[in-house]
Amino acid sequence: MASASSTKLRPLGDRLVIQPTPREEMTKSGIVLPDTAKEKPQEGVVLAVGPGKTLDDGSREAMDVAVGNKVLYAKYAGTEFKVDGEDLLIVSQKDILAIVED
Repeated sequence: MASASSTKLRPLGDRLVIQPTPREEMTKSGIVLPDTAKEKPQEGVVLAVGPGKTLDDGSREAMDVAVGNKVLYAKYAGTEFKVDGEDLLIVSQKDILAIVED
């Protein structure tokens, strides 16, 4: 499921790279939404995971999420950017609200 661009990214600390679920282009009644009216997605797939936060004693905190997990994240979390034309997001693990189980 990981894309080619995710192999170029290695998040640091407790950060992870997410590919947001595509935004709705049209309402259920068929009205096309302009970019300004679209809700920011809050769900996505984890493409890369950092090694975990370094604790005071030098050990690493374990990461609760893994590559391939579908997650829900805070509405205005992270930093958006593009890699090879793909919209991606880097967030801290603390901004992950839940893992979506299928």
